[in-house]
Amino acid sequence: MILHPLPAPEETPAGPPPGLPATDRVLPPLPPGVRAPVRRPGPLGRAMDRMDPAVRHGFRRVLTLLCILPLLLILAREAPRLPQSPLILGYGFVVLTGTIAMLYIAYSKYDDPAVRELRRRPRDLDTFPPLPAVPRVSFLLAVKDEEDCIEDCVRSMAASDYPDLQIVVVDDLSEDGTRDVLRRLEHELDITVLYLDKNLGKKHALVRACEIADGDVIAFTDSDCILAPDALRRCIDALVRHPELGAVSGHCRALNAPVSVFTRAQDVWYEGQFRVAKAAEAVFGSVACVSGPLAVFRRDAIYNYLPAWAGDRFLGAPFRFATDRQLTGYVLGQKWKGQGLKRQYADSPFVTAEDFPERTWRIGYVQSARVWTNVPARFRPFMKQQIRWKKSFIRNMCFTGTFMWRRGLGPAALYYGHALWVVSAPFMAFRHLLWAPLHGAAFLTLLYLCGVVLKGLVWGLAFKVDNPGDTRWRYRPVMSLLSSVVLAWLLPYSLATIRRGVWSRSAT
Repeated sequence: MILHPLPAPEETPAGPPPGLPATDRVLPPLPPGVRAPVRRPGPLGRAMDRMDPAVRHGFRRVLTLLCILPLLLILAREAPRLPQSPLILGYGFVVLTGTIAMLYIAYSKYDDPAVRELRRRPRDLDTFPPLPAVPRVSFLLAVKDEEDCIEDCVRSMAASDYPDLQIVVVDDLSEDGTRDVLRRLEHELDITVLYLDKNLGKKHALVRACEIADGDVIAFTDSDCILAPDALRRCIDALVRHPELGAVSGHCRALNAPVSVFTRAQDVWYEGQFRVAKAAEAVFGSVACVSGPLAVFRRDAIYNYLPAWAGDRFLGAPFRFATDRQLTGYVLGQKWKGQGLKRQYADSPFVTAEDFPERTWRIGYVQSARVWTNVPARFRPFMKQQIRWKKSFIRNMCFTGTFMWRRGLGPAALYYGHALWVVSAPFMAFRHLLWAPLHGAAFLTLLYLCGVVLKGLVWGLAFKVDNPGDTRWRYRPVMSLLSSVVLAWLLPYSLATIRRGVWSRSAT
């Protein structure tokens, strides 16, 4: 339904971008089941790549409008009936409108900052200090009890084709065989491992790594992830080309997608959350969450706020979640929140060592920076993950939600629109799945479920066009039904249990 008018970013030449020298590091093959990005642009993509940038962007807008025309016709058909049945049609009308807007922005306006110079640049571009042509990068990882997957993760970090790289792994008092694996890798690979003698939690463990990190850029990944060899380099190139970017997120898919229908559905969902949702936010330079699988920050955008991140408290208690969202929020909102956070931790070495000016950083998304993560293969770990994410959402709303309106109409509409959808989901589920059938309105339940499936099909078709030949698009409606029928109820439960917190990355 949505054509991809530009050649995918991974279709650009595989060699280092300008300013970054080649490396002689021997790169191992990707693990079994991981698909290397080897697609080539089709005739349309090659033709558009030769167009003048202004012509190309205009053509993209027209092409995207043509592709979403069926959805626009549905809206036009239902709009006259909306005043007559606002309760029945209103929710679906708003959701479909939001979906259309997000698809249009993502497909007509997004550019990969590692591939092309962005069209939307700040007027005060000269106030953002440029990075060196080849900045020093500190790549950090916190791990606890990940004996089965940690070796693949660390080896993929070490296999990154970026030349000036410091790798620091922190073991947060693992109780399985993780430490034995890390000791062996420490001797074999050029990495530094910190072995903590007390369990601190993920954020505190990563801040311990930041104490010895000496890079101009600080990158994070998760212990259940595998990175493409060029993923980190592409993120760094985006930061070097665009000094206004304080952080960028990579593009994540499911590493264990072939395991079951459940994991395949999550894989398709991940693709949409990055390729569409993050791409739309990136158009305005306001990606709300630089996700943990590959999160890359300029040092001067986060260094002063690391103690606030580690010591974050919510509702009178330490908050161990929101690792990704909260750190992203410090970058997005430091113009309005930065001084207060630094005063709160004025005695911390992270503040006293060097006081970086507060800037209105932008945050981007690099589609061509590929990383794969193990998603939960069973229902119970999946639910635990979702509850953790809902708690992070609640906490982040109480921080980022207080200033996102200041970043402009586009970022505000995307952020608060998503927040409204999440908050209203349990009410809509109650109304359509419980109240309606109990009051003789079963047709309303059927209409609601049909709308959920329609939305899933729209996202699934977008996946199919971005991934020609991949039949997993058909699993996207499954994820939509799961989200609306099951996950919608988790928000009130997460709020009621928000003080409970144990960090774990197990996806089994």
